[in-house]
Amino acid sequence: MPLPPASRSNLSQIVLGDADQQRTAFRRTRGISEHLAEPLSPEDCVVQSMPDASPVKWHLAHTTWFFETFILQADPGYQPYHPQFSYLFNSYYNGVGDRHDRPKRGMLTRPSLGDVYAYREVVDDAVCQRIEAGLTDEQTEILEIGLNHEQQHQELLLTDVKHLLSCNPLLPAYMDGAAAPKETPAPSLEWQTFTEGIQEIGLPAETNQFCFDNETPQHRVFLEAFELANRLVTNGEFRQFIEAGGYSQPEYWLSVGWDVVQSEGWQAPMYWHRDGSDWKTLTLGGVRTVEDNEPVCHLSYFEADAYARWAGARMPTEAEWEVAAQQFASSETPTGGFVESGRLHPAPATSRSMQQLLGEVWEWTASPYTAYPGYQPLSGVLGEYNGKFMCDQWVLRGGSCLTSQDHIRLTYRNFFPANARWQMSGFRLARDI
Repeated sequence: MPLPPASRSNLSQIVLGDADQQRTAFRRTRGISEHLAEPLSPEDCVVQSMPDASPVKWHLAHTTWFFETFILQADPGYQPYHPQFSYLFNSYYNGVGDRHDRPKRGMLTRPSLGDVYAYREVVDDAVCQRIEAGLTDEQTEILEIGLNHEQQHQELLLTDVKHLLSCNPLLPAYMDGAAAPKETPAPSLEWQTFTEGIQEIGLPAETNQFCFDNETPQHRVFLEAFELANRLVTNGEFRQFIEAGGYSQPEYWLSVGWDVVQSEGWQAPMYWHRDGSDWKTLTLGGVRTVEDNEPVCHLSYFEADAYARWAGARMPTEAEWEVAAQQFASSETPTGGFVESGRLHPAPATSRSMQQLLGEVWEWTASPYTAYPGYQPLSGVLGEYNGKFMCDQWVLRGGSCLTSQDHIRLTYRNFFPANARWQMSGFRLARDI
C-alpha cells in the first residue's frame, strides 16, 4: 500500500504557495490519513489498547477538530459541526476548554466511524473554501502547523494500531505484504570521527523551511571530539546483549530503568517473543522471524542506554547527532526508509558510509528534552504544542519508517518518556575519543 510520493514543496513551501498549492497540500495530507485507515475494520478503529495510545477514530476526528478550531472558528459566524466535538476531540489544549479523559477515548463508541468521516468531509470542504477565499498570514501559518500535526498523527495511528494488534492473541497483520524481510547483510560497524569545536544547531530564523518552535532558535554549542557509529544498532547485535544476560545484570542499567525492567518483566525489545531457540516479532505485516541485519526497534531509552554501556560506548547527545548529520548531509543525502515505501518496517543499512540518519527508526539521544537558549513558544493556545512537555522526556532524532518523508528534517526534535517502547525507536552508538 505505497503512499503517493512525497514532495518537499507539499508542506515546507506552503507559506510561499498560492491557493491551489495550499489546497493540494491540504487534500493530499488529509487523504493519506484515510488511506492509512483503509485496511482496518470499524472495530479496529474504536478500541484503545493502552492510555498512551488513541483509537484510529479519535486520530481522524482530532486532526479534523484542529482545523475546525484554529482556522474555521476564527470566523465569528462559523457554527461548529457538533457542539460537543470540541470536548470529545481536544487533546491537551487547556486554553480551548475541558476535554474527555485521555485513557477513556476507547469508550467513545459514538459518534460512529461513519459520523467521523462525515465530519472530516464537511470540515475539509469548508477549509478548502477558506483557502480559496484567501488565508491571512496567521491562518496560513496555522494551516501549515495543522498539516504537520496531521502527519504526526498518521505515524501515531500506525504505532497505536500495531500495539492494538499485539493485544490480540491471533496477532493479525495490519497489512499483508508489509515488512517483507530483506536479505541485505548489514555493513560492519565503523566509527566516524568528528573534531572538537563550536558548532551551530537548530533551524536558522531566515529559513523558509517549516519547523516547530522547539527547533529554534539556532544557537552555538561546544562539542568535544567524538565518534559516531556509521549505522544503527541491529537486531543481531542486540540479540548478543540478550544472550549475554543483559536484562539480568543491574550494572548496565540506570536505577529507574532497572526498576522498570523488574516490574514489567522485560527480557527483549517490545513485540519480540521466543519461538523455540529463535525469536519472532510482530510487524505491521504480521509475525515473522527477527532478522539480524535489520535495525533493532521498539526499545525504551533505558534499554538503549543499557546496551550502550554493555558495548563500551554511549548514546550521542542530540547536538552531536545534528552536527554529524549536517556534516554528512553537505555531501550526501542521509536518508533511509519512510512511510511512502509501504514497507512499514526498518530496513538494513546498505553501505559502509554514514547511514540511516533519516528514516528507519527514531534514534534515542542522551539529551533531555529542554528549551534551547532563547526559546520562545508560539503565541496563544498553540504555544501549548511543545513547550509545556519539556519535563521528564528525552529527545529522539531522525524519523522512522512510519514518518512521512516531507515531514522530517535534520533539526526535528521528537520526545518521549524514557520507558516508552511502542514507537519505532532505536539508536546508534557514540563514544569519546
